[in-house]
Amino acid sequence: MTKKKRVVIDNATLRSLYSELVAGDLVVGRLRLLPSEEHLLLDLRERGVELFPPALSQLASRSKTLQVSLYARQMLPLTWAVHDIHGLQQAMAEYHQHKIGRVVTKLDRKNGGLGIHLWSSVEEVFNQASLGVLPYPFVLQPFCPESRDIRVVVLGDYVEAYFRENATGFRNNLHFGGQSKACDLTAQQWSLCQEVMARGRFPYAHIDLLVLPDKRCYLGEINLRGGIRGANITPADYRARQQAIHAEVIGNG
Repeated sequence: MTKKKRVVIDNATLRSLYSELVAGDLVVGRLRLLPSEEHLLLDLRERGVELFPPALSQLASRSKTLQVSLYARQMLPLTWAVHDIHGLQQAMAEYHQHKIGRVVTKLDRKNGGLGIHLWSSVEEVFNQASLGVLPYPFVLQPFCPESRDIRVVVLGDYVEAYFRENATGFRNNLHFGGQSKACDLTAQQWSLCQEVMARGRFPYAHIDLLVLPDKRCYLGEINLRGGIRGANITPADYRARQQAIHAEVIGNG
């Protein structure tokens, strides 16, 4: 007798059925996991349990340093994922060789601009990290003072893009006083969005693009969801579109 496929749509049910889930069962929705529990995603996939969004996108959403590994080709050159003092020493040597001045660090699991710090040099980063003030892991990259930030929201066939700019600070996040303005993506920018979503297996995404003065465009960050302050889409419409995507996956499962 064929066993009926189970569909789990909330974290409480997932916790209660975790040890019973088998190949072919389906878990829909982003899992709420502590950092020390992320190995559960691997266990579920090894058992053949289907996850939507896929496990890779869920892990990438949680870790900025993982994104550096996934998107080395699409990010600003000389962006490093720094996991320990040895990695920082390697990054320092590279930055000195290229005569990089000011740098930015991003703490691995902080969002909304809360984990972004501007430093006068990579030596300053080294000082603070070696003294235990700056915790590992973190992302390190050159500071681009004239760059622009574009937030792209992709939900199925809904795509919205808008600049985020801050006239009084380097953080463009709206929580830090940034302002938003709708914009149209170029073909190159939209191609980059599609490329990074495919690489990380993102079925929908919030994507931050870094646009340099010479129009070169790089991936800043990507997440399965983020704040929509400054966007035209309403919270109700956002939820409805995401739920429709989930419902289609359940219906096709």
